Order: sequence, then structure tokens, then C-alpha cells
Amino acid sequence: MKVIFSILVFMMSCTLLAQDWEPSYDDALARTATEDKPMLLVFAGSDWCAPCIRLDREIWASEEFIEYAKKNFVLYRADFPRKKKNQLSEELSALHNKLADKFNPNGHFPLVVILDSEQQVLGRTSYKKITPKAYISHLNSLIE
Repeated sequence: MKVIFSILVFMMSCTLLAQDWEPSYDDALARTATEDKPMLLVFAGSDWCAPCIRLDREIWASEEFIEYAKKNFVLYRADFPRKKKNQLSEELSALHNKLADKFNPNGHFPLVVILDSEQQVLGRTSYKKITPKAYISHLNSLIE
């Protein structure tokens, strides 16, 4: 019983630390306008791209970034998984392909595109082996 309780507490704490990634691009874009925050549109290959996985673990999952992002960014991940078990719906895949055509035509992974509410690109970056604090500063330098 103690083991089950410990597992449940661990899973709940992981959920609480998770970022607020919008499930819908349209919702992310609407929040960008209503909250007057830039959007981080992240192109990732969640199950095959090593730098994408490192960016997720080292930056996106850090407590420092999570807290900062809540106040300063709207987050949307355009994922391009390859494993059959991780495949997205046809509709979501089509949307991500459309976003890639517009914002990531060269197919770079990971690619972080900072957008305003009018979908104008404010900056682009990728994975960098730096601290979450330094990555936040880097993101801010792209939009200043």
C-alpha cells in the first residue's frame, strides 16, 4: 500500500511540474493575443530527435523555466513522432505539417520559433547546452 501511495504522489508531483503546453494551436494563438505574451512554437521529434529530448529534459522540464514560462510565454509543441505507438491523429499531423511549411521549411529539429499574436516571427533558436536561466535570457534577447 505504501508503494502504491508513493507512486501516486510521485506521478502527481510530476504532473504539477509539467508545463502548460496548449493542446490546440488555435487556443495558443488566442492566448497569445488575449494575454499579450509571445508564443514559443517548438518543432520537435519527441521519440527520435536526441537534441529535442535533451531540450525537453534540460530546459522545458526545469522548474525555473516552468515558472518563468507561466508568466511570460504561451507554449505550443508541433511534434513529429516516428514510432507507430506515438503517431498523432491525421488532423493534428496535417496541422503540424502546415505549421512546418510556414515556420520550419528546412525541417530543423528542434526549432523554437517565437511568434507574436499576428504570427510574425520574433526570433528563432534551437537546443543549446546551457542552463535554464541562460536559455531564458537567450529567448528574451531574441524578442527585445
